[in-house]
Amino acid sequence: MRQFFTLYTFFFFVLASTLTSYAQSSVITQAEAAIKIGSAKDLAKLFSETVEISFDGKKSNYSKTQAAFVMRDFFTKNAPNPAGFENYHRGNSGKSLNYTIVKYSSKNGAYRVFMKIKQYQGRYLIDSIDLNKE
Repeated sequence: MRQFFTLYTFFFFVLASTLTSYAQSSVITQAEAAIKIGSAKDLAKLFSETVEISFDGKKSNYSKTQAAFVMRDFFTKNAPNPAGFENYHRGNSGKSLNYTIVKYSSKNGAYRVFMKIKQYQGRYLIDSIDLNKE
């Protein structure tokens, strides 16, 4: 009986770890896709309640709704060039912080985008976006 309990516990933790990993990578994949096509609407679905957005080092905190407007304005002024989009790096720093670094290309130039994804109440959501012109 004890072996069964130990085996059951092991499989439970493996499954939980796999599901957590899938949720993290799913949010990152969705966020990258939204950035690539310049969709503030799709990106906003992944925002936490407050989002820090930085343009070339100038940081501001926004509500989820305000952040959607800020990103919509950015994408309007910097229409995407999906052919120039590149994934630079994905990673994590501990269990609840993940990040992705991508290159966003527009007709006005390229931006290095650094997004942090954190866990909030069991869901992985975008916590901050840093956009720096290359």
